[in-house]
Amino acid sequence: MGSQPAMGVDEAIRSRRTHKVYRPDPVPRAQLDELFDLARWAPNHHLTNPWRFRVIGPVALAALKDADPGSAAKLERAPTLVACSVVQEDDADQNEEDVAAGACAVFAIMLAAHARGIASYWRTPAVLRSPAGRAAAGIPEGEHVLGLLHLGYAEREWQPPDREPPERFVTYLD
Repeated sequence: MGSQPAMGVDEAIRSRRTHKVYRPDPVPRAQLDELFDLARWAPNHHLTNPWRFRVIGPVALAALKDADPGSAAKLERAPTLVACSVVQEDDADQNEEDVAAGACAVFAIMLAAHARGIASYWRTPAVLRSPAGRAAAGIPEGEHVLGLLHLGYAEREWQPPDREPPERFVTYLD
């Protein structure tokens, strides 16, 4: 598809940050389409393609704010919002795998966005777990909400937080 990022995977992983302050210009639809195209390459067992992405427009945004007025200000942080969910079936094992696949797809979007100069923030606001919030975002019953992806162009840069060394969380078994 369109623009190719000039950033390697290692650099994208290490330099991606959560952004909470954005410029007002939204991410163009063509760039969003590129990101969604890349998301479909996330690993998913049985090729279920369980992920669903809903770009929140002005009417949906107003409905989300009405569903939870207390968190309305956070919904205005970024100019582009995407509700992320996965389809769930009557198979608990497949559902677990599909949630993991959906999370991989969301992270693929975040890394690809970062490589293109688009900042991101993955939130799990309570409003998306409420009936009114789900309705506002067009998320039907039978889908598990992964969260709300904020996308836009960063107003400022964030410094990387300290990370645990691998020795703290990796075990090599005999």
